[in-house]
Amino acid sequence: MSWKNQEEKKAAYDLLLMQQEALLEGESDLISILANSSALLNMTLPDTVFAGYYLYKNEELILGPFQGGVSCVHIKLGKGVCGEAAEKRQTMIVDNVLTHKNYIACDSSARSEIVVPIVKKDNLIGVLDIDSTEIGSYDQMDREYLERYIALLMKYVD
Repeated sequence: MSWKNQEEKKAAYDLLLMQQEALLEGESDLISILANSSALLNMTLPDTVFAGYYLYKNEELILGPFQGGVSCVHIKLGKGVCGEAAEKRQTMIVDNVLTHKNYIACDSSARSEIVVPIVKKDNLIGVLDIDSTEIGSYDQMDREYLERYIALLMKYVD
Protein backbone atom coordinates (compact mmCIF):
# COMPACT_ATOMS: atom_id res chain seq x y z
CA MET A 1 0.00 0.00 0.00
CA SER A 2 1.59 3.25 -1.12
CA TRP A 3 0.28 6.78 -0.81
CA LYS A 4 -2.34 7.66 -3.43
CA ASN A 5 -1.08 11.25 -3.61
CA GLN A 6 0.82 13.92 -1.69
CA GLU A 7 -2.35 15.20 0.01
CA GLU A 8 -3.04 11.76 1.48
CA LYS A 9 0.58 11.52 2.60
CA LYS A 10 0.49 14.95 4.25
CA ALA A 11 -2.77 14.11 6.05
CA ALA A 12 -1.27 10.87 7.36
CA TYR A 13 1.82 12.70 8.64
CA ASP A 14 -0.29 15.42 10.29
CA LEU A 15 -2.28 12.71 12.08
CA LEU A 16 0.96 10.89 12.99
CA LEU A 17 2.30 14.01 14.72
CA MET A 18 -0.96 14.48 16.66
CA GLN A 19 -1.03 10.83 17.72
CA GLN A 20 2.60 10.93 18.78
CA GLU A 21 2.06 14.05 20.87
CA ALA A 22 -0.86 12.35 22.65
CA LEU A 23 1.31 9.29 23.37
CA LEU A 24 4.10 11.50 24.72
CA GLU A 25 2.01 13.43 27.20
CA GLY A 26 3.36 12.77 30.68
CA GLU A 27 6.10 10.38 29.46
CA SER A 28 9.84 11.08 29.66
CA ASP A 29 11.49 7.64 29.57
CA LEU A 30 13.47 7.36 26.32
CA ILE A 31 12.98 3.62 25.79
CA SER A 32 9.22 3.79 26.38
CA ILE A 33 8.92 6.76 24.04
CA LEU A 34 10.94 5.06 21.28
CA ALA A 35 9.08 1.75 21.64
CA ASN A 36 5.66 3.34 21.12
CA SER A 37 7.06 5.64 18.47
CA SER A 38 8.43 2.77 16.36
CA ALA A 39 5.06 0.99 16.56
CA LEU A 40 3.22 4.14 15.49
CA LEU A 41 5.57 4.68 12.54
CA ASN A 42 5.27 1.05 11.47
CA MET A 43 1.46 1.25 11.57
CA THR A 44 1.32 4.55 9.67
CA LEU A 45 3.95 4.41 6.92
CA PRO A 46 3.14 2.18 3.94
CA ASP A 47 5.49 -0.57 2.74
CA THR A 48 7.56 -0.38 5.94
CA VAL A 49 9.83 -3.32 6.62
CA PHE A 50 11.71 -1.66 9.51
CA ALA A 51 10.90 1.34 11.69
CA GLY A 52 13.13 1.87 14.65
CA TYR A 53 15.98 3.42 16.47
CA TYR A 54 19.69 2.98 16.93
CA LEU A 55 21.08 4.62 20.06
CA TYR A 56 24.57 6.08 20.28
CA LYS A 57 26.61 4.35 22.97
CA ASN A 58 30.35 3.68 23.36
CA GLU A 59 31.22 5.35 20.04
CA GLU A 60 28.79 3.23 17.98
CA LEU A 61 25.09 2.83 17.23
CA ILE A 62 23.33 0.06 19.13
CA LEU A 63 19.95 -1.37 18.08
CA GLY A 64 17.13 0.10 20.13
CA PRO A 65 13.33 -0.23 20.05
CA PHE A 66 12.00 -1.14 16.61
CA GLN A 67 9.26 -2.84 14.60
CA GLY A 68 10.26 -5.26 11.85
CA GLY A 69 12.46 -8.28 11.33
CA VAL A 70 15.76 -8.94 13.04
CA SER A 71 18.36 -6.28 12.34
CA CYS A 72 22.01 -5.35 12.72
CA VAL A 73 22.89 -4.77 16.36
CA HIS A 74 26.15 -2.75 16.19
CA ILE A 75 26.88 -0.06 13.58
CA LYS A 76 30.07 1.98 13.57
CA LEU A 77 29.83 5.70 12.85
CA GLY A 78 30.24 6.29 9.14
CA LYS A 79 29.23 2.73 8.22
CA GLY A 80 25.96 2.12 6.41
CA VAL A 81 23.26 4.72 5.98
CA CYS A 82 22.63 4.89 9.74
CA GLY A 83 26.29 5.36 10.60
CA GLU A 84 26.71 7.93 7.85
CA ALA A 85 23.67 9.97 8.94
CA ALA A 86 24.84 9.84 12.57
CA GLU A 87 28.38 10.90 11.71
CA LYS A 88 27.23 13.78 9.47
CA ARG A 89 24.25 14.58 11.71
CA GLN A 90 22.17 14.95 8.56
CA THR A 91 19.06 13.18 7.35
CA MET A 92 19.84 10.76 4.53
CA ILE A 93 17.45 9.41 1.92
CA VAL A 94 18.51 6.44 -0.19
CA ASP A 95 16.16 5.76 -3.10
CA ASN A 96 17.64 2.34 -3.89
CA VAL A 97 19.71 0.63 -1.21
CA LEU A 98 20.93 -1.96 -3.73
CA THR A 99 22.94 0.73 -5.53
CA HIS A 100 24.16 2.65 -2.45
CA LYS A 101 27.84 1.88 -1.90
CA ASN A 102 27.77 2.32 1.88
CA TYR A 103 24.63 0.23 2.52
CA ILE A 104 24.59 -2.51 5.17
CA ALA A 105 22.09 -5.21 4.20
CA CYS A 106 20.17 -6.29 7.29
CA ASP A 107 16.89 -7.23 5.60
CA SER A 108 16.86 -8.47 2.02
CA SER A 109 13.38 -7.04 1.42
CA ALA A 110 14.46 -3.42 2.05
CA ARG A 111 14.70 -1.29 -1.10
CA SER A 112 14.78 2.32 0.13
CA GLU A 113 15.68 3.98 3.41
CA ILE A 114 15.48 7.22 5.32
CA VAL A 115 17.60 7.91 8.40
CA VAL A 116 17.10 10.93 10.66
CA PRO A 117 19.75 11.75 13.28
CA ILE A 118 18.56 12.38 16.83
CA VAL A 119 20.49 15.21 18.47
CA LYS A 120 19.68 17.01 21.71
CA LYS A 121 21.76 19.92 23.01
CA ASP A 122 24.49 19.10 20.45
CA ASN A 123 24.70 15.50 21.77
CA LEU A 124 24.09 12.61 19.39
CA ILE A 125 21.37 10.41 20.89
CA GLY A 126 21.01 8.05 17.92
CA VAL A 127 19.09 7.77 14.67
CA LEU A 128 15.61 6.97 13.43
CA ASP A 129 15.84 4.36 10.66
CA ILE A 130 12.94 3.51 8.35
CA ASP A 131 13.17 1.01 5.49
CA SER A 132 10.63 0.36 2.75
CA THR A 133 10.03 -2.58 0.44
CA GLU A 134 9.63 -0.12 -2.46
CA ILE A 135 12.31 1.80 -4.37
CA GLY A 136 12.02 5.57 -4.00
CA SER A 137 9.62 5.57 -1.05
CA TYR A 138 10.99 8.70 0.64
CA ASP A 139 11.13 12.33 -0.45
CA GLN A 140 11.43 15.84 0.98
CA MET A 141 8.01 15.61 2.63
CA ASP A 142 9.13 12.51 4.53
CA ARG A 143 12.34 14.31 5.54
CA GLU A 144 10.44 17.36 6.77
CA TYR A 145 7.83 15.45 8.74
CA LEU A 146 10.23 12.90 10.23
CA GLU A 147 12.60 15.66 11.35
CA ARG A 148 9.62 17.37 13.01
CA TYR A 149 8.66 14.00 14.52
CA ILE A 150 12.11 13.59 16.09
CA ALA A 151 12.08 17.19 17.38
CA LEU A 152 8.73 16.45 19.02
CA LEU A 153 10.12 13.30 20.67
CA MET A 154 13.14 15.16 22.02
CA LYS A 155 10.91 17.76 23.71
CA TYR A 156 9.74 15.01 26.04
CA VAL A 157 13.07 13.28 26.77
CA ASP A 158 15.18 14.42 29.72
